[in-house]
Amino acid sequence: MYKKSVMVVIGIFVVLSLVGLASMANSAKERGKANHSGKIAIIHVEGVILGGRGQSTVLFEQGGTDQVIKQIHEARDDKDVQAVVLRINSPGGSAAASQEVGEELKKLRAQGKVVVTSMGDVAASGGYWLAACTDKIYANPTTMTGSIGVYMPYANWEELYKKVGIYQEKIKSGPHKDIMSPERQMTQEEREIIQTMVNDIYNQFVEVVAEGRKMDKDQVRKLADGRIYTGNQGKQLGLVDELGNMYDAIDGAAQLAGIVGKPEIKELGKQTPWQMLFGPSEKVSTLLEQFLFKKAQNELSSGIPLEASPEKWQVK
Repeated sequence: MYKKSVMVVIGIFVVLSLVGLASMANSAKERGKANHSGKIAIIHVEGVILGGRGQSTVLFEQGGTDQVIKQIHEARDDKDVQAVVLRINSPGGSAAASQEVGEELKKLRAQGKVVVTSMGDVAASGGYWLAACTDKIYANPTTMTGSIGVYMPYANWEELYKKVGIYQEKIKSGPHKDIMSPERQMTQEEREIIQTMVNDIYNQFVEVVAEGRKMDKDQVRKLADGRIYTGNQGKQLGLVDELGNMYDAIDGAAQLAGIVGKPEIKELGKQTPWQMLFGPSEKVSTLLEQFLFKKAQNELSSGIPLEASPEKWQVK
């Protein structure tokens, strides 16, 4: 009998505890609702901008733009999200991938969501392309931005191949199938083909900046010679709206979206195990290195098409 009474008391205690916890949770939830009148989503664009699904290993995740677009759609479909802060730490990348994400940002804005950019260490080239597609741009005074321009790397190793005795035979389906091949000099006709492509992509970039920043195209072209600017210079030139960090951008987004009180923050995406282990400082140094070495890396790139991989070279 005594044992049964003890069990009953314990059972009542457990039930009361669960009811109390549920009540506390509901109270906290209600307090949260009372304090937050709107939600702001944070989307990160990190590293080189590449199209597709990206590449993931146990330690690293090099994001393709598919993940960024997926997060944009998640923010679009969440009716409580009133604004998005796009946190950019990128030296640029593929023009097509930047364009793809930029168009999704425009669609998000067309559906009534406010989109504000917060530039970190670097938001240049394709990174700036994305920023130009948002409602407002915040940058730190020392942020590296700009680099509005396009180039295609080309290396001519013809003389080196001759010295080491390497030659390549090709059976071509057309005269330009091996255009930009590294073992020979480009013809004048091929050079004009590539230059026309570069000019076309450059003009599209200028149009995006002119439209986004509400600037005349000629004014943009004066700034878009490929150089980089500090955030401070960018503000003076009209490429940046405000100087400030990500939290200033969040406040600015809340103001533009008409959010009263402290907004609820919804951070989209996930950190990789490597990032969780070594923290954001590792990402910062990587980004700076990417920016400093990107051009040098591209200058050294052979631009060899897959069908002319070294395995197919012949040695005399």
